[in-house]
Amino acid sequence: MSRRHQSLQQRQVGRAWWLALLLCCLALSPLSSQAEERAKDPTVLEVIDAYGERLFSLPLVEDDGWCLGWNHSVAKFTVLDCYRFREGRMWLERSHQPDFAAGLGHTEGRGEQISDGQGGYWIVDIDEPVPGSRYVLRVGSAAVDHRLIWDSPEGQRQASLSDIAAGQRVTLQLHKPDDV
Repeated sequence: MSRRHQSLQQRQVGRAWWLALLLCCLALSPLSSQAEERAKDPTVLEVIDAYGERLFSLPLVEDDGWCLGWNHSVAKFTVLDCYRFREGRMWLERSHQPDFAAGLGHTEGRGEQISDGQGGYWIVDIDEPVPGSRYVLRVGSAAVDHRLIWDSPEGQRQASLSDIAAGQRVTLQLHKPDDV
């Protein structure tokens, strides 16, 4: 075997070894396991318009969370209602309210109100299943900016519902392909 052929063969073996190592690392990475989970449980959070058209979808795995955020129409600050996909259902988990503005506040016996350290408050431990894992929302204008907020491997992400459906009635719901 020529020296040149032997060197080429060694490089090919080296490349194959590095490729195998890379594939092993990817298989063990959290991103890979999340992708596998999403493939096994293809539940999605959907935003559906009044005609049944899907306007937005977000793939979910067990214990994924997201918030619906909007700007309060009077006080102009951001309000958050935060949900979690748990036990195959949508659960209202917590709510953030920077003030006791019109229409906002804590209902005794429904979660615990704690300070956010900035003059507002969180209502935590609400832990209520959302009936039917769906609810209807009248999407506000661009000034209200109804938006979905969630964490991803790339950081926090947002999708503005007001950009795609201002003034419309939409349904936010969990959907599994086997749902009829």
